[in-house]
Amino acid sequence: MANAMTTHRQSLTLDLPADEAHHFAGRGVSSCAREGAAVSADKHPDHQGNHVSDLQLRVRALETVLTEKGYINPGVLDDIVEHYETEVGPHIGARVVAKAWANPEFKQALLEDATKAIASLGLINRVSDHMIAVENTPGRHNMIVCTLCSCYPWDILGLPPVWYKSAPYRSRAVMDPRGVLADFGVTLAEDMEIRVWDSTAETRFIVIPMRPAGVDGWSEERLAALVTRDCMIGTGLPRLPGEAAS
Repeated sequence: MANAMTTHRQSLTLDLPADEAHHFAGRGVSSCAREGAAVSADKHPDHQGNHVSDLQLRVRALETVLTEKGYINPGVLDDIVEHYETEVGPHIGARVVAKAWANPEFKQALLEDATKAIASLGLINRVSDHMIAVENTPGRHNMIVCTLCSCYPWDILGLPPVWYKSAPYRSRAVMDPRGVLADFGVTLAEDMEIRVWDSTAETRFIVIPMRPAGVDGWSEERLAALVTRDCMIGTGLPRLPGEAAS
């Protein structure tokens, strides 16, 4: 059963490997919040303009060997990559949130039965049996975590970011949610209730953030441009109208 925990600020210091998140626990989450930092970092300064990391090079070498031995089919790999780039990902969740912002009836249906409401958009849920949408309000901010592993709504948010799977986030999100949010650059009023939802293999969550002001009359497509992955996890806020991608 989903576990909603209203928590109080406490301190908890945990360590990650220095190359993954040396600022996360007692020193902040800023470096860990950079999704895939270890993958995207350029470790070859002598190759100007080449941003291929050691890890990416190893993956490419492994793919080449496995292909040559006939263990994998590059075409199938391409199909998998295309699936995660086009058919699943945060852009799907953004579409759901935008529709909820623009359509009160859909929003109500989403809050009552997210699984059914999302399916009504033609989106097939292959990852979890039960989706729950939780709404941010002026008095409550919601945040999602999986304290046991990294259960995550892949179909609508894509692959989980590195920091979501890390032990410090999974622990501190429960023990010190206000501190974690501050490390992500989200500062909330002291009287704001923070509710943390613990995902499971059967139940996943999506946060419906508050709609920014100044977007009356916007189309769902324009509204979706304001929705970020992090605001659907609860560790971020939507973009402001002036910050939307052109």
